[in-house]
Parts: sequence; C-alpha cells; structure tokens
Amino acid sequence: MSTLPKPDLRPDNPRFSSGPCTKRPDWSLEALHDAALGRSHRAKIGKSKLAEVIDLTREVLGVPETYRIGIVPASDTGAVEMAMWSLLGQRGVDLLAWESFGSGWVTDVVKQLKLEDARVIEAGYGELPDLSTVDFDRDVVFTWNGTTSGVRVPDGDFIPDDRGGLTICDATSAAFAQELPFEKLDVVTFSWQKVLGGEAAHGVLILSPRAVERLETYVPPWPLPKVFRLTKAGKLIEGIFRGETINTPSMLCVEDCLDALNWAKSIGGRQEMIKRANENLAVIEAFVAHSAWIDFLAKSKETRSNTSVCLAFSDPAIANLPKDAQASFAKQVASALDQEGVAFDIGHYRDAPAGLRIWTGATVEKSDLEALMPWIEWAYQSALSDLKSAA
Repeated sequence: MSTLPKPDLRPDNPRFSSGPCTKRPDWSLEALHDAALGRSHRAKIGKSKLAEVIDLTREVLGVPETYRIGIVPASDTGAVEMAMWSLLGQRGVDLLAWESFGSGWVTDVVKQLKLEDARVIEAGYGELPDLSTVDFDRDVVFTWNGTTSGVRVPDGDFIPDDRGGLTICDATSAAFAQELPFEKLDVVTFSWQKVLGGEAAHGVLILSPRAVERLETYVPPWPLPKVFRLTKAGKLIEGIFRGETINTPSMLCVEDCLDALNWAKSIGGRQEMIKRANENLAVIEAFVAHSAWIDFLAKSKETRSNTSVCLAFSDPAIANLPKDAQASFAKQVASALDQEGVAFDIGHYRDAPAGLRIWTGATVEKSDLEALMPWIEWAYQSALSDLKSAA
C-alpha cells in the first residue's frame, strides 16, 4: 500500500452516482409527507399534482408555451423509444452515436425498427462525430450529453432553423444543467432521476409543434404498443400532456419530483442549476490540471460534460496495460473509495473505457467534490503501489 496518508476531510455526502443521482441538499423523507398515497392518479388530487409537475418543468426548464410536455413510462428510455417508434419512418434518419446510449438508439432503429434509410454517424469515446456531415432534411436522433463518455455537444449551432426533418434529442443528463435551445429541438426527453435527483421509472417527453404535426399526419407501418400511443383517430391525445398519464405513475415519485422542481425554482431556476454544475466541474478541472496521472476522457474542453464527468488514467504505467488490466485497476480505485465511504458508484460505465465517472450535477455540493479530490489521489497512489509491488 501507498505511504500517502489518508486525507482528514471527508465529503458530507459521498453519493456521486450518475443515476439515480443524489438528492437535493438537505433532502429528507419529510419532503414527501404530502404525497397523494393510496389515491388514484385520475382523482382531482392526482391530476393536479401531475399537472403541477408539468407546469413547474415548463417554468424551470424554459420550455416554450407552444411545446407539449408529457410524463411517460419507463424513464428516459421509454420517452426516447416512444418518440422513435411513433415518429420515424416518414423520411430517412441520421443517427449520431459517440457513447453507449447513442449506440443503443442505433440498435433500436437499425435492428428493431429495421429502417432501410438509416445512416449512422459515429465517433469513439471521448470525441464527437463530425456534426457538419449531418443532413437535417432527414430526421436526426442524438444525445445532447453523453452520460457514459462525458462528451456533449457544445451548443445547438449545428442545427439549422430551416431543417426539413425532426430533431429527436435524448437530453436526460443535460436537462437542468446545460442550456437547451428548444427552437432547435423537436423532441426532448429526460428522466427525473438525473439532474433533478428524483426517483426512477418516469420519463418526460417534450414535443414541438412540428413533432405534433408529424404525429397527426403520419402513421408508422408497424404496430405500436399501448404505452407508445400518442394519438387517437389521427389527433394527439392532449390529456397525456395535461397529466393524464398513459399508465399508473407512482405518486410518491411525483411528490419527490415536485420537491426537486420547487427546490430548483427556489435557488434561481435552471440558470443557477447550470451555474452549480459548472462550478462543480471546475473543481475537477483544477484537480486534473495539477495531476499528471489523470485526464478527462473528453478530448476537447468545449465538449466536456458538466454533469457526468468521465476521467481516464493517463499515466503510461496504467494507460499501457491491457484493457482488462486497466479495468481491474480502475475498479480497485473505485472500490477503495467506496470502502472508505467517501464516494459511491463512481466506476466507469461497463461499456466505456476504464476510469472514473463522477456526477457533478446541481444537487451535488461543491464542498463535497473538493473533499473528494484528495481521496482520489490517495486511492490512485495506493492502487499504483500495489501494482508495482505485484510486478
């Protein structure tokens, strides 16, 4: 083991998981005391709470009044799947992938929907594909922020205002932490358990007027399961976007989301949440700048995520190891931090390059990240010492 002493200061909250993410500061179960438990979601109280989630989401996120917001089943995955199965097929589609979830949408479109006119535009972990090659006369499916790679699009400037196709954006780890230009986006999806720190299993689907027009004028050639159906007799089912959910939601989760949204509003809305995430990222940036053995997986600062921060071990002693040995080393570092109770669940995603993944969204306190950085140094040096001893 390394002779580097353990740091004295510990994070007050060691929860840095990239999903479900940590609760807002000072959260407790008392925040859920007013949940409409044992009540129908179709009763007045249930409908009012679901409608309040939609209204607060619009207010905090800055969603235009002309866009519809719906609460849908199966988290962000369910929302993306609903959009793809309901909207794609009228024209060709460009699929952008530079990490695991984007690659998953490629699989769904190519192997499940089996669209013949599907073009895949890819890049490896740490990079963005060439956005100038995207054809926006086609539909486009992409993630705004790559949760498993820590790489995001820098802004919406690559999307033209006069596009012919629809843009379908998986924004689950970007919403409330990065500015989303809704005028550039026709479908936006996210889940409560990411930047809001809410509970899982519920997704949010946001539709532009152009997306609604597609839904009402185009019928896909494949059957749609009940939980995917957004239209009836050629018209949008408006109730979905007033809180009349397709299936039964958890009113406990709804209450938790209301608590998170009200907290976000109380601290200054999305701008303050973006600011908090940026300040959290800055803590890790300062640590990396003074550490010769670690670096960001994202190759460019402009595309570096401020929520799911992915780090790789750049020390040649680790970087030159076989991939399975690199993965074992990274697991040892993450496990040491977990065992010390200073950082939970910060190992790299299973399909991603070996390293660490630290959530820095708005519900994380900057002081906890500042306390964590010396512990990462300690865990790395300890694992490196063990590696050298075993050689």
